[in-house]
Amino acid sequence: MTSTASSPDTREGQAAEEQQLSWQRRLRRFGHVARPREDVTARLVPPYTEPSPRLWLLLGVPRAAADQMVRWSGWVGPLLITLVAGVTRFWNLGNPKAVIFDETYYAKDAWSLIHRGFETSWPDKINDDVLRQGGDIAIPHDAAYVVHPPVGKYVIGIGEWLFGFDPFGWRFMTAVLGTLSVLMLCRIGRRLFRSTFLGCLAGALLAVDGLHFVMSRTALLDQVLMFFVLAAFGCFLIDRDKARARLAAALPTDEDGRVRPDAYVAETARLGRRPWRWAAGLCLGLAFGTKWNGLYVMVLLCLMTVLWDVGARRVAGASRPYRAVLKRDVLPAFVSTVPVALAVYVLSWLGWILSPTDGTGGYYRNWAATDGQGGSWDWLPDWVRSLWHYEHAVYEFHVGLSSPHTYQSNPWSWIVDGRPVSYFYESPLPGKDGCPVGTTEKCAREVLALGTPLLWWAAAFALLYVLWRWVFRRDWRAGAILCGVAAGYLPWFFYQERTIFYFYAVVFVPFLCLALAMMIGAILGPPGSSERRRIVGAASSGVLVLLIFWNFIYFWPIYTGTAIPIDSWRSRMWLDTWV
Repeated sequence: MTSTASSPDTREGQAAEEQQLSWQRRLRRFGHVARPREDVTARLVPPYTEPSPRLWLLLGVPRAAADQMVRWSGWVGPLLITLVAGVTRFWNLGNPKAVIFDETYYAKDAWSLIHRGFETSWPDKINDDVLRQGGDIAIPHDAAYVVHPPVGKYVIGIGEWLFGFDPFGWRFMTAVLGTLSVLMLCRIGRRLFRSTFLGCLAGALLAVDGLHFVMSRTALLDQVLMFFVLAAFGCFLIDRDKARARLAAALPTDEDGRVRPDAYVAETARLGRRPWRWAAGLCLGLAFGTKWNGLYVMVLLCLMTVLWDVGARRVAGASRPYRAVLKRDVLPAFVSTVPVALAVYVLSWLGWILSPTDGTGGYYRNWAATDGQGGSWDWLPDWVRSLWHYEHAVYEFHVGLSSPHTYQSNPWSWIVDGRPVSYFYESPLPGKDGCPVGTTEKCAREVLALGTPLLWWAAAFALLYVLWRWVFRRDWRAGAILCGVAAGYLPWFFYQERTIFYFYAVVFVPFLCLALAMMIGAILGPPGSSERRRIVGAASSGVLVLLIFWNFIYFWPIYTGTAIPIDSWRSRMWLDTWV
């Protein structure tokens, strides 16, 4: 009787479980693998992987020394890679001694900002005088109409203030941020993958990417934007770990000492102060204050961190994780990021706000007192109305910009290095400007903003891999990488008629490197793989990484403006669209 009565309940339970997992079973044909059951703490805060003890035995390293090396490797490895990145980026930084590409705008705007508090209108064809006179040149007084917020130009201006108004000075800070971004990516990758090796690999790939390298040696705004976007992502990642650790600590334990899920705790626990979210808001404000597309990044990254909270509460046992997050987390998340970012953005205009309103201050600074009288918003301070009018005019400029340019490109071509941008080109005669004396023809000196081709082409496949990993394996790491790429890349597809350039892609280059590192990690093989699998994976991965490093070295001359024979230059123009 007992067995007969219990049978229907058992079948009903099995049916409910089968119905719940039916979508997973349908996805198995595409490679979906259900997450194995494990301790909740390990799922909320996974441990960092360590080298196999067999490796230390093979190398003859004592256990105590091995433990010490593992502890220090989390910083020693990233710092060594950063040192190499810094040496290459600062080497001969003032070369070419010229105002290249859009440095003609940002270098001079930065000099005006740190001396006047707002950008001024420089005469045409004054670049030669700037190179000759440096900081002794007279700074104009008339305000200039500029279409980008001031943060990036203030950053460039710090280098000019420290080292002078010359190519080294205006490129100094982008080289600093480019070097530091390599260190950040090593640490971000380590935290994301729970692997020091994969984190260092991601940073090393960034160090040898040609686009990131060239942008680190050029005074443009996009490298500054990339730095603050990556910093914001890193802050959100740290906040994720700390919030999940607090949630794990609040969960009960069973009689075996294992942390177990609890629906009440998961849905009601408050995660306390989250200062790293405030830091992320600060970084997002600085990104938005560098270029407006930082606003898209802010929206997507903030959405990502809220979804991380949903995942954390679900793992902790919440039956309605979205409702719990909406009730407990959304408002604090909004307050700690969006208002902070907007406040930082407004403060970045402080020099313009404090400039005179008698017509001698920043562009449009006196608009509210002249053309803006009589509206329904007169109760607002003059600087607010003038700034809003300025922002509206800039927005109309950006969305309507369609002037053709030799090096403009469609975002569809960016991932495959379709149309790089030449920042500088000269044809020195033999024996001049580094051109070898015995050369029969003229040489070529070029600074070409071109991503290391083999890295980018491999990253195109890596993006497909992480997309598969996110959709069919529900891997949050793949989702985070895709979010970073999407935030810097997808918005440009809304403006395909606009004049846009390939170097805008530098914003998501770090996430391409993370995607490639994740794919290489899969090629190496998961923990517990056979020795043969490991050997094949290591050989394949090693060949790919060495080819990428060689590719960067091969293109070094056209990244640094080094004079090479014209035939050598032609041999590096792999695609017709690169010329």
